[in-house]
Amino acid sequence: MRRLDPREERVIVLAPRGRDAEVIATVVGRDGVVTEAVADFKQLSQAIIHGAAAAVVAQEALVGQDLVALREWLACQAPWSDFPFVVLLARRLGNEDVAIRAVLATLGNVVVLERPLSVETLGSATASALRARRRQYLSREAFAERLQAAEAVEALNQTLEVRVAERTRALSHANDQITAQVMERERTQQALAQYQKMEALGRLTGGVAHDFNNLLSVIQSSVELISMMSSDESIRTRAKTAKAACQRGAKLTGQLLSFARNQTLDMRSVEIRALFDIVTELATPLLGAGIEIVGDVGDGAERVMGDANQLEMAILNLAINARDAMDGKGRLVLRASRAPAPAALPVGQYVRIEVSDNGPGMSAEVAAKVFEPFFTTKAVGKGTGLGLSQVYGMAQQSGGAAFVRSVEGHGATVEIWLLAATGEVKPGISQLSERLSLAGLKVLVVEDDDLVRAGMVDALMSFGCEVTQARSGTEGLSALHIRRPDLLLTDYLMPGLTGAQLAREARMLFPGLPVLITSGYADMAAIESAVGQHAILRKPFELPELVRAVKHCLVTKQG
Repeated sequence: MRRLDPREERVIVLAPRGRDAEVIATVVGRDGVVTEAVADFKQLSQAIIHGAAAAVVAQEALVGQDLVALREWLACQAPWSDFPFVVLLARRLGNEDVAIRAVLATLGNVVVLERPLSVETLGSATASALRARRRQYLSREAFAERLQAAEAVEALNQTLEVRVAERTRALSHANDQITAQVMERERTQQALAQYQKMEALGRLTGGVAHDFNNLLSVIQSSVELISMMSSDESIRTRAKTAKAACQRGAKLTGQLLSFARNQTLDMRSVEIRALFDIVTELATPLLGAGIEIVGDVGDGAERVMGDANQLEMAILNLAINARDAMDGKGRLVLRASRAPAPAALPVGQYVRIEVSDNGPGMSAEVAAKVFEPFFTTKAVGKGTGLGLSQVYGMAQQSGGAAFVRSVEGHGATVEIWLLAATGEVKPGISQLSERLSLAGLKVLVVEDDDLVRAGMVDALMSFGCEVTQARSGTEGLSALHIRRPDLLLTDYLMPGLTGAQLAREARMLFPGLPVLITSGYADMAAIESAVGQHAILRKPFELPELVRAVKHCLVTKQG
């Protein structure tokens, strides 16, 4: 099911007397249901028309109202929709209550409850209305899918009718064409199945990386504090060893996040020739004297839009894979050229970066799996199986694609397609942050993981910060109402109020408040829309990275 508009999941409450609306909203929202109280019937109608899951309305708010707009909307609902109302009556209706009965008839799908009523009765009735509305949303999805399928079949029928009319006198040729179409359809279905599998793997690996990054954050910050505070050289040595292990773990989770396309990329214009020179310099001692490296950059392929570090790592991984495939002897070609974009990519100007070897190649079955995380043909202990998945994720997140071409006995080529660039991106912020001191800085830390939060608090306090902490976005919002901090440092993925939502609320309270969001796995678009791409710190992070990120936020605010 596609992601719903948040408005479509809310319950609208209209109860104009006293604290009725507040009490109803509390009862309905106790299980996490989003509620919105409105002041009058006009606002109720507008809220329903703009999107809602159900409405809870008191009887006294219905009589004598202008029902024209709401009646027209209800009458024109889509076939899948029957908007539910829960109406709270002041008493049992009699024959004389003609007006309210007419209103109920207009509303249509109504559950009537007589007051006074229990909390359980109201909650149960509202929950039933929500379940019914969600089933309607599922029906909407199914209806849309059936309509799309019917349109596709109709279009195909029209195409087939034209072909039959044009090729009646060439039946054998038409049969050949139909056979070719069937084969192409099978290839398309296989490609779709592969794409869906890769997407599912991406979601799985992203979730695993998130949890693992939280653990690494706790360990890394703790060993760094131990190293800073201890004068015992043996303890410092062991802390250094633990930190190195954390860095290795962070590299692995970084590759997982790259495959899952949840890594923050520093997108800018990258010069391909300089990139090839760097990769050649780094790869030469790794590949050995038996591998010849050749680079070629065609006209119009001088620059691409991408993350230089990620792109460098991707090509280096491909070079090492080629070395292993060629058993240390052969020819490696790095080539960049302009070419028409494949059908899988949106229309645009692209550069194709190819990494080719003249090794033994691979079978079609192996080629279909090379981008999957942890898939490897190497012996146990010889590789993690994450190198090619990182290439795939980096290309996808950069707005491009990655493909592999190989024939057994004739080498293999991995293609990375990226958008062509024409100029250089503006440089980043200056080094003003290096001169800033954190002593006395008031920081609000919001993190639902107790261990991660404790590590960040200890680290900031060690640099002289005055730290207030909260275990959830809701607690953090309450703390903001009590005192304005100099900086809000919050995790992104938290139950209830996310870091991005908390950032928006904080900016409404204190415009211009510096906000730094940490994340091991998140919807980066949501974060960037809330606070901008320069206020994100990827977990796990070292203490110097945390300090630099905090200073960066403060300097950006000053600018």
